Amino acid sequence: MKNKKLLLILIVLLIGVTVFFSYSYHISQEQSINEDDGEFSKEEIGGQVEEEKEIKEEPKTTTATILAAGDVMFHQPQIRGAYDSQSGTYDFNECFQYVKKYIEKADLSLVNFETVTAGSDRGFHGYPNFNSPVESLEALKNAGFDILSTANNHSLDQGKIGLVNTIEALKSYGLKNIGTYSESGDKILIEKINDINIGLLSYTYGCNGMEYTLTEEELNNMINLIDEDRIKTDIEKAVDMGSDLVVVFIHWGNEYQREPSKEQLELGRKMVEWGANIVFGSHPHVIQKSEIIQHNGKDNFIIYSLGNYISNQRRETINNKYTEDGIMVTVEVEKDFVKDETIIKNITYTPTWVYKHSKDGVAKYEIIPIEDSNMEQIDNTIHEKVKESYKNTMSLMGQ
Repeated sequence: MKNKKLLLILIVLLIGVTVFFSYSYHISQEQSINEDDGEFSKEEIGGQVEEEKEIKEEPKTTTATILAAGDVMFHQPQIRGAYDSQSGTYDFNECFQYVKKYIEKADLSLVNFETVTAGSDRGFHGYPNFNSPVESLEALKNAGFDILSTANNHSLDQGKIGLVNTIEALKSYGLKNIGTYSESGDKILIEKINDINIGLLSYTYGCNGMEYTLTEEELNNMINLIDEDRIKTDIEKAVDMGSDLVVVFIHWGNEYQREPSKEQLELGRKMVEWGANIVFGSHPHVIQKSEIIQHNGKDNFIIYSLGNYISNQRRETINNKYTEDGIMVTVEVEKDFVKDETIIKNITYTPTWVYKHSKDGVAKYEIIPIEDSNMEQIDNTIHEKVKESYKNTMSLMGQ
């Protein structure tokens, strides 16, 4: 009887164990299936989200603004007006007080420095052989300029020493220059602005017959004279060196002519074909037209002359009111890192007018920015001149 009871107990236990393990296996399999389903769904959903994110993500871009202004010259009346007899120094800062905010706002600001700073021992002169106080460079730095184009017909007004001293002086103020060089070496300046590599070049048609002050080798190494083969090679080299954009500042054309010459038009288009994207012209001392030239599906910009930024050339001195006019051009460029392409996005024109007035018996000069927004704030005594200047300038910009 005992044996039968024991056998019965064993059978019940065996059945219980079998049922337990069977149930456990079933639950385990069910959990495994559910977990597999969950992981698969998560991966699939995550993939879709990632794919949608990639589709919606905007291409990475960056922008930079480049401002350029025209001829900076200091004639004798300007030099006298900047002299402080008490300190025995010069101060040109007032000349740029009203345009300073525009210059500083740009990421990179350029101007044509059409004089030299050879030193006080040579005496300070205006036309025809310029030599300006070194404080003129200090004022340009204080105004916000970064780079000076120093290749122009007055580069050798004080010979080799004037050229070299000018470069050394501007370096001491933290400025850079293009177009003239104190030593042989690479003549292509590339500035990285907001992750955009901007190649900068400068050339002049000549140096007023003062080329003889340099040897042939020095002339070749120290001044960029206009030579088509040279310009083409330099532009192509700038591109090969990684320039996203090539800017050329060029001293060319005919003085006081408001229309660009045939030579300017032809060379301008050639430079674009060679790879230049922006061309800033100087030398005529009056403003000439600007235009967009398309090449390889891209817009490229040329302004044939930026006019006088500041000088004593005006209706009272040379009987030419247009020499009082200048223009600041701000070009906004955009780089697309996905396409590896840099384009001109926007161009802004700010006309300027040189205001000459007397203070304590000496002439003072100030650059007045002319915009619709500030026309009513301009002194009534000069309002008509400024209004006429604005109209004359913007008509050449097609506006």
